[in-house]
Amino acid sequence: MWTEFRAFLVKTNVLALAIAFVLGVAFAAVVGSLVKDVIMPPVGMLLGRVDFSNLYLNLSGGSYPSLAEAQKAGAATINYGLFINALITFVIVAFVVFLIAKALIKPGPAEKSCPYCAMTIPASATRCAHCTSQLAAP
Repeated sequence: MWTEFRAFLVKTNVLALAIAFVLGVAFAAVVGSLVKDVIMPPVGMLLGRVDFSNLYLNLSGGSYPSLAEAQKAGAATINYGLFINALITFVIVAFVVFLIAKALIKPGPAEKSCPYCAMTIPASATRCAHCTSQLAAP
């Protein structure tokens, strides 16, 4: 059973997936720090010394000087500043993943549809692999 399980792990690239997951989590932590510690302070300064991580709506009716104090008191809050930080982090991570995917994933060969059987075939094909019809030269 152990041999079968090991073969499953190797055959299905579970190890590669696990490594990618660990790297992704580490990358997300780095980007989170970039947003929180590098990007948001200057943005907050430009917007009148706003600390986005401290922006919240108090639903409990009490008055608290900061989000930390409201949470410590157990007040119900909507933490929209933390949501803005998370949204910016997501956009940066998504953009970097897009750039990495664009660099690593090369487009496949051009394709066309066979005029006789409508199956997809390589654009340079002169005979359909599905219905064996002779096609015009590209």
